[in-house]
Amino acid sequence: MTTTRGRPHASSREMLQEAAFDLFLENGYAGTTVTQITQRAGVSRATFFNYFSAKSDVFWIDLDDVLARLPHALAATDARDPVMHAMCSAIVTASTSLGPANVPWALTHLSMIGDIGELQSSAMARLACQARTLSEFITRRIGRDSEPALIATAASFATIGAVIAAAQAWAGASTKRGELGPYLSAALAPLCAGVQNAIDSMPPRKL
Repeated sequence: MTTTRGRPHASSREMLQEAAFDLFLENGYAGTTVTQITQRAGVSRATFFNYFSAKSDVFWIDLDDVLARLPHALAATDARDPVMHAMCSAIVTASTSLGPANVPWALTHLSMIGDIGELQSSAMARLACQARTLSEFITRRIGRDSEPALIATAASFATIGAVIAAAQAWAGASTKRGELGPYLSAALAPLCAGVQNAIDSMPPRKL
């Protein structure tokens, strides 16, 4: 992999992100090319595509790091805990790296980058993938019959909606935002309680 001489290999991803954000502010998102980003960062196009599959991916380094931790956080939950509470706890645990100093850039600069269609598509693809991860986690716990499966799917997408609402509120709080975790807990708590009540009222699973 090609990197600029004298720079640590591990910093290339962050260098590319910083260069991209500077260019987005200067030229707008649509007016910035991958070649311009790599030239500003001082690395090759091959290096860019070793880290990112598309230009829009540079927005989501912090989010992707959180999403990569989510399956591990789910796997670490106690199987004896109510499934929705376990799931929501895992989401909060996975988000612990997102503090007031590292808010995903797209959440605070969205109005400055012009055309956001591609950005929204890249975000939704990530979130839909996580909804499937959450749905699979729930169905493993409560069964795969038609009613539990429907509840699991609905609950997972509702959870993603609550996460989005929490992230927007957190980003909008500016210097008072603190950690993301409390926002997630507040948004997820009523959802988790309601879905858990529905799950608890279902007939026992057939063995």
